[in-house]
Amino acid sequence: MLVAGLALPYSHGTALAVFTAGAAFTLVFAIWRTGGLWQGERDATATTAVLYLPTVAGSFVSATVAAALGYPDWGQLAFGAGLFAWLAIESVLLHRLLTAPALATALRPTLGIQLAPAPVGAVAYLSVTQGQPDIFVHALIGYGLLQALVLLRLLPWLRRQPFAASYWAFTFGATALAAAPLRLLAHGDTGAIATLAPVLFVATNLVVGVIAIATIGLLVRGRLFERSLSIPPQAPAPGLP
Repeated sequence: MLVAGLALPYSHGTALAVFTAGAAFTLVFAIWRTGGLWQGERDATATTAVLYLPTVAGSFVSATVAAALGYPDWGQLAFGAGLFAWLAIESVLLHRLLTAPALATALRPTLGIQLAPAPVGAVAYLSVTQGQPDIFVHALIGYGLLQALVLLRLLPWLRRQPFAASYWAFTFGATALAAAPLRLLAHGDTGAIATLAPVLFVATNLVVGVIAIATIGLLVRGRLFERSLSIPPQAPAPGLP
């Protein structure tokens, strides 16, 4: 779907075809995966921020690209699906983090996904709405900033897992946290957003740059695709082979 957005300036038809295929697959997978989860019989320790990806990330990206293609009404439906799925899943995830055993060391970088829903939702909201920025989009960015600060506080705990490709989990939310204020500036926003936008832009480029350089280092050393042995085996969720 993101590739469809990139293709849009060159060919609306190609972009629409790519987006339709991506959105359809995302919706079907989200329904299938969610149906499996609703059957229960899961170990609470298997709950990670990865749960956001099918329904929350998929819906927000669908909303953003649908609006860019000229279908903001469909985008609003997708935004609603992602918003309420996010609120529901976050409550489950936070309960697991607060009450169940700590995440396995190798799974800790997946917490980077926790940064994504609020700023990605802000980008989607700006895509499907018109007019001046409002308190809701400011609130989304504020919550994203809070998540970023909590993750920064957890960095020593997260870094017990040596750098691996899983650290790319931080980049989706980080780039959205920089992109949303830039979009707000384009909408004429001022004040706190104007102050934060350049800071977040620089910080995001540093985060992505460091992760990219570290990834190249792993690739050069032939360690990028090493399999971690520190994750305890989990029983498959219902509906999965």
